[in-house]
Amino acid sequence: MKKLHILATSLIVTVLAVGFVAWNRAYANNDNSKSIVGAWFVKAPDAPFQYHMFVFNADGTMQQANPDAGDANTSDSDGKGVWVKSGNNKIKGKFVEVTADRTTHAFVSRGEISFELNVDNTTFDGNAAARFYDESNHLIRGPLPTSLHGSRVTLP
Repeated sequence: MKKLHILATSLIVTVLAVGFVAWNRAYANNDNSKSIVGAWFVKAPDAPFQYHMFVFNADGTMQQANPDAGDANTSDSDGKGVWVKSGNNKIKGKFVEVTADRTTHAFVSRGEISFELNVDNTTFDGNAAARFYDESNHLIRGPLPTSLHGSRVTLP
């Protein structure tokens, strides 16, 4: 009886693992010409530092990074967020970053940057709006709009 239980458990785990891998491949590779999944060099002309890196994961999460020295007043080099498809070649999402005072290292704000993008294989274009909140969740700045222009990072 114990062997049967172990065999049944192994079979269930195997079926779930195979199903997850198949789903993940289908999701990540569904129409690659319009897929946002991957690494991108992004220009946000109205941001304190206009050059960023975005990484979009197949599970709907994303990361954003820019140099810490890009803003003379605050440290805001890293953001984490989510995204969803909102049309054939469109996505929308939001990432959150925490800003700190460069001198005192004290909390300054939580930035929430929402965006909408049109994806076309190796490029994307869209718009974003940043809103900044204090520790009590009160809006202290924004919305601050900017356009976004991305180029996919590829191998030669």
